[in-house]
Amino acid sequence: MDFKKNIIYSIIGGMCISIGGATFLASESLIIGAILFVVGLFTIVTFGFNLFTGKACYLLDNDGKYAVNTAIIWVGNFIGAFLTAQLISLTRLVSISARAKELVGFKLGDDLISIFILAIFCNILIFIAVDGFKNNPHEIGKYFSLFFGVVVFIVCGFEHCIANMFYISMAGMWNTEAFIFILVNSIGNLIGGLFIPVMKKVVISSEA
Repeated sequence: MDFKKNIIYSIIGGMCISIGGATFLASESLIIGAILFVVGLFTIVTFGFNLFTGKACYLLDNDGKYAVNTAIIWVGNFIGAFLTAQLISLTRLVSISARAKELVGFKLGDDLISIFILAIFCNILIFIAVDGFKNNPHEIGKYFSLFFGVVVFIVCGFEHCIANMFYISMAGMWNTEAFIFILVNSIGNLIGGLFIPVMKKVVISSEA
C-alpha cells in the first residue's frame, strides 16, 4: 500500500473508532454503548480501512515494510481520532466532553502496569474479532467474532489505544502523562495482538 493510501485509510480508521467512541460516551447504558461501539470496527473491516490494533496482530506474518506501515497507521489513527474530537467539539455533541473528562480522569488515575495488562487483554480480543472476521468459514460467525470481541473488551474496561486517543482529545486533556499513557497502552495492545499468533507458532513448532 502506498503512503498516500495508507495514511488516508489510517485517518479514516481513527475516525471510525472515534465515532464508536462518541456513541459510547453518548450512551447511558454500558451494554448499549459497548454494542454500538462495534460500528467502528465493523466499518473498518468492511471497507478495508486501517487500524493499528488490528494490523499489529499480523506483524509476525509480514516483513519490515509492514512494520513501518503499521507505525504510520498508528500516526494516522491518532490524527483521525484527534480530528474527530475537534469537529465534534464544534457541535452540540460537545456535551459528551463532560463524560470524556470523567472517563479520562479515571483512566489516567490508574497505574501504568494496570494499563499495560488491560491493553494486552484488549488486543487479544481484537485479534479474536479481526481474525475471526477474516477466517471464520461461517458468515454469521464472522460478525459474531466482531460483536463479541468488541463488546467484551468494552464491558471489561480493557484499554484500546485508538479509542483512548479519541477520549483524551474529546476531554482536552493531552499532557505528558496522557502521552505516556497512550504509549504504554499502544505497547500493551501490540503484545496482546501477537499473543495468540505467537502461541500458535509455539504449538506448531513443538509438534513438528
